[in-house]
Amino acid sequence: MQRKWLWIEGRKAETEAYETLSAPYGGAPLAEVALASEADADRAIAAAVAAKPAMRALPAHARSAILERLAELLDGRREEAARLIALEAGKPLKAAYAEVDRTVQTYKFSAEEAKRIHGETIPLDAAPGGEGRLAFTQREPVGVVGAITPFNFPMNLVAHKLGPALAAGNTVILKPAPQTPLTALFVAELLAEAGLPDGALNVLTGDGKLLGEKLVADPRVDALSFTGSVGVGTRIRAQAGLKRVTLELGSNSAVIVDRDANVDAVAERCAAGAFSYQGQVCISLQRIYVMPEIRDAFVEKLKEAASRLRIGDPLDPETDVSAMISPRESERALDWIEEAVGRGAKLAAGGTLTDGVLAPTILLDVPHDARISCREAFAPVVLVNLAESIEEAIARVNDSAYGLQAGIYTNRLDTALQAAEALRAGGVLINDIPTFRVDHMPYGGIKESGIGREGVRYAIEELTETKLVIFNRNA
Repeated sequence: MQRKWLWIEGRKAETEAYETLSAPYGGAPLAEVALASEADADRAIAAAVAAKPAMRALPAHARSAILERLAELLDGRREEAARLIALEAGKPLKAAYAEVDRTVQTYKFSAEEAKRIHGETIPLDAAPGGEGRLAFTQREPVGVVGAITPFNFPMNLVAHKLGPALAAGNTVILKPAPQTPLTALFVAELLAEAGLPDGALNVLTGDGKLLGEKLVADPRVDALSFTGSVGVGTRIRAQAGLKRVTLELGSNSAVIVDRDANVDAVAERCAAGAFSYQGQVCISLQRIYVMPEIRDAFVEKLKEAASRLRIGDPLDPETDVSAMISPRESERALDWIEEAVGRGAKLAAGGTLTDGVLAPTILLDVPHDARISCREAFAPVVLVNLAESIEEAIARVNDSAYGLQAGIYTNRLDTALQAAEALRAGGVLINDIPTFRVDHMPYGGIKESGIGREGVRYAIEELTETKLVIFNRNA
């Protein structure tokens, strides 16, 4: 079994304690992974601070070239990277390949945006007393960025932190999820090969609470970018003081299916949105509101689509659904399903756990305040409820603590525009599921789904400061 060290000052760094990392599917040991101490975190922050001048001095073309080279290196090791994701995250191999491909694109977008960071001129003479003055803004790196990432997209969500931060000239301390440190360390080595200055990226593996609190509290860390649970995100926001904070948190994403929708096509797409990567996606489709005229036909087609999904080993190229990230999470999801059924919901498909894999589950007529409806399931579970009108469906979608993305299927332009205006979410998708995302679009939510936006250009805005420069030509 391999031993995986920390990554500090551009090289592997040993620490005192290690723990065994096991695969979600089958439980096989994968590696001995370092457990960083507070002293290790202190070293990593010091290294990031020391590297700030070098990163700030790098011209845009040099930052771009490093990220472009990283994309090339990752693309060249696509097979290795995908297997690593499948092993440590339990992600089916076909989805792991897709994640690697998206990650390559995210770093390419970052390389392009590194060349486009600029300010604007300000017409000071628009105000009395502003005559004879030339003003412009420029965007500068915030400094040291603390990045905390989740397990579900262990390579691409790391890219959404590293790519924009490095493109803007920042240095980074990365804290990956405890279950998925291997891909983060893999990328760190590729970045060193790509020419990133020593100390510009430091990777701390281990206890999330210990290391996260250190990054939040340390005054040398200038900004925090976190993707994860609402509870942790709320604590980060409360403790961060005046640090720049970007939070991408939870959701229970919903879609509305109008009476004129193509039932066959929509059901197939909804199955993909609900059950891809075991539903462990921030914008996984969790709630579906259907008009009465098509409800029965839609449910049958959704059940057919779910029944075609293959369950098994994530390393099998034919597998669609595998084990969730831990047995504890599977048991939690089962408990929520049983609660809903106990309160009158109907189990239309799934609801069983076999060889550690929760079968794709469809629930009907779920009470609105059941946990599987009002909280984030993060499991291969979707509910289908009736809505008598578009207005009722919109109200149901909006009656949530979350607001990341929402969707509607309709052939009526007026209905589409009504939904686009009325749905309370960071993104509204017309004739698509809310699970859709490409990596350069603005991505983020409202309410308990977070603050700030990702999507490379938008993340760069979050990780740069605007400086105003004024020349007085009257002197």
